[in-house]
Amino acid sequence: MPRVHFLDVTNRDGVQTARTGLSKFGKTMVNWYLARLGVAQSEIGFPFLHHEVPYIRAQVALEKAGAFGDLRLAGWCRGVAADVEKAAPLGLRHYNLSISTSDYMIKNKFRGSLDRDAIIREMTAAVRVAKQSGAETIGVNAEDGSRTDDAFLLQFALAAKEAGADRVRYCDTIGGDTPGRIRERFAALAATTGMPVETHCHNDLGMAVANSVSGALGDLDAGQDAWINTCVNGIGERSGNADLLSTVLAFEHGFGIDAEIGDALDLSWARRFALWASYAFGQPLPHNQVGVGRNAFAHESGIHADGALKDHGNYELYDEATLGPFPDDWHTRDGRVVLTGEYGGKAGFRHVMEGLGLEPADEERSFQLAQLCNAMTGRPLTDDELRLIARHPAELSLLFPGQLP
Repeated sequence: MPRVHFLDVTNRDGVQTARTGLSKFGKTMVNWYLARLGVAQSEIGFPFLHHEVPYIRAQVALEKAGAFGDLRLAGWCRGVAADVEKAAPLGLRHYNLSISTSDYMIKNKFRGSLDRDAIIREMTAAVRVAKQSGAETIGVNAEDGSRTDDAFLLQFALAAKEAGADRVRYCDTIGGDTPGRIRERFAALAATTGMPVETHCHNDLGMAVANSVSGALGDLDAGQDAWINTCVNGIGERSGNADLLSTVLAFEHGFGIDAEIGDALDLSWARRFALWASYAFGQPLPHNQVGVGRNAFAHESGIHADGALKDHGNYELYDEATLGPFPDDWHTRDGRVVLTGEYGGKAGFRHVMEGLGLEPADEERSFQLAQLCNAMTGRPLTDDELRLIARHPAELSLLFPGQLP
């Protein structure tokens, strides 16, 4: 039976959000939280960019050390061979390669530099380089796929498959697709190509989650696995991407949806991840954010309050306890508190580690990492961040080449 899988793109599309940003240590924490949640794959960044190289090396080392469990780490490259050639030495085993496919972008973005034949030549060359470099899975992204006509989309997907790609990503780049249309297109494309079509939906019309669910159902209609792109808290360019938690909850609790999730998800980490991301990105959660917003389980009106007091199921679709506890981090304590960070000393570091019940694998290096990571993020370190620093100092040191002995 075909299944639904989640491929989170917070560390690629999410970090491209205007007026926000995330440190390389923050991106590392995103991967750590995705692993705790049980998501199948993380698109961790841009391995062909020079400033991503130390970060990518650290992620590969953390993966080998078991810090990310079964989470698969994938790099995003443009659909050109040169990008993949730069990325290959870093040891990533999964890739998504992206190139625009719509006539609109061919005319108004490429402006004569590429036509349809050239797009397929560039894309297939990139796939072959990735394959030759030992990639285990390759997804090929049809940027602006929702504005690409059916015939060329099929030609593009079949060429990618012949070159060695495993999936084609249908990008609703400007967020204009609708649930009925996208399900039909996914079902037809997945059935004709015999390969999964991956959803990548933007929220410009407020339908990114609905479109992601519908596109995935189209895959299942065609007998193919579904792969859904998400971002934590629905962040992303312009109005954002499909929200990770909302999409998961839709498959678990949506009426009339009969689909099996193929990932061993653990939603007891949902609140900690969402609230950490809000803190790290500097983007407050809306009060009505699905599952994790301040008002997600709040009741005031007389009828609702009466019903919820009798049985919360009267006015709640799912049990809030399944989303895990709210964070209660060391640095948020009121009154007298000793913290550790950029300017902290050994006594404060040891005090915090002992208070959290942590025994650093390498105390000196963990101490220095706490200083460096705090300097990088510019904000107090959270309990989960300190846990990762204590357990994997050698691998995290790769984030700071030349700065640690």
